Amino acid sequence: MSTKDYVEKDYYKVLGVPKDATAAEIKKTYRKLAREFHPDANKGDAKAEERFKDISEAYDVLSDEKRRKEYDEARSLFGSGGFRSGGGPAGGNYNFDFGDLFSGSQGGGGGIGDVFGGLFNRGGTRQAQPRRGADVETEVTLSFEEAVDGATVPLRMTSQAPCRVCSGTGAKAGTTPRVCPTCVGAGTVSRGQGAFALSEPCRDCKGRGMLVDDPCTVCHGSGRASSARTMQVRIPAGVQDSQRIRLKGKGAQGERGGQPGDLYVTVHVDSHPVFGRKGDNLTVTVPVSFPEAALGGTIEVPTLGGPAVKLKLPPGSANGLTMRARGKGATRKDGTRGDLLVTVEVMVPRNVTGDALNALEHYREATASDDPRAALFKAAEGA
Repeated sequence: MSTKDYVEKDYYKVLGVPKDATAAEIKKTYRKLAREFHPDANKGDAKAEERFKDISEAYDVLSDEKRRKEYDEARSLFGSGGFRSGGGPAGGNYNFDFGDLFSGSQGGGGGIGDVFGGLFNRGGTRQAQPRRGADVETEVTLSFEEAVDGATVPLRMTSQAPCRVCSGTGAKAGTTPRVCPTCVGAGTVSRGQGAFALSEPCRDCKGRGMLVDDPCTVCHGSGRASSARTMQVRIPAGVQDSQRIRLKGKGAQGERGGQPGDLYVTVHVDSHPVFGRKGDNLTVTVPVSFPEAALGGTIEVPTLGGPAVKLKLPPGSANGLTMRARGKGATRKDGTRGDLLVTVEVMVPRNVTGDALNALEHYREATASDDPRAALFKAAEGA
């Protein structure tokens, strides 16, 4: 992506969001469009692939607070990418194309400072700057157990990389690019206006410093192509649902020796039929009988992927009581484990017959003087 594209392309229009859209709105819209136009979901559809590239390019800029600010300022300052200045010979206007205005804005140097630095360096040129690769975003779904214990999963990603057919040169096999005679390989030229000189990307080679006479049939001379790859990624233990993990240097490859971008993985975690989760703690609901709740006792409780544990249930345990089994929860970042929170659910039998019925009748008679609702009515009368 040249800086001319950077200034002239309306990334807000590409994503279909307003210019004052929040980061969350931009992310939500991007994820929806990325799923719709992803090459894996549109096999052989060149238009969908091109649309996916545009979407990814737009999100790469608008999702980065610093780059978005630079982008907004550039479009506000330079409009559609041309800079018009009066006062030339015969009072005419000159159109300057800031083709590489923001090259290297992600760690490769360059940017606005380099462009205006040329104002006081008449006749000077600068070498084409390295450009950091784009960040790549993807998603993965883990089972409940994998999220608790960690897992290594394969991720298939599609991003821009040097064309494999031409090795990034942009030239057809058997041919080589030639040095641009206009900028002599620098990628930039200086244009004078009165006492000043303005450094700008070479229009002939579009800032690459090289000319391709016989372009590669795959990348059409750009030197970049969509590349799909599968890599094994380790998801750490204890990852939360919807957590976003950054893997430095695992994104798209850079240009002209620039550093690769980063990979951002959004993790989705499937639910479990027995266990739940609260932070580093696991949760489970355990049914107990009425005699166990009333008289107390020792109950067995299942754990995730391990043997059952025994907990002491105190006499008179009420429904909803929560007990704690220490060290039986999810793995923390430091390797320790959270706890298992056990909630008691008192089970009331639906059908009572025989000796059990007689025993409950005797129990009711023995506790007839104890009204469990007395305090409720007293509070209601005093309210």
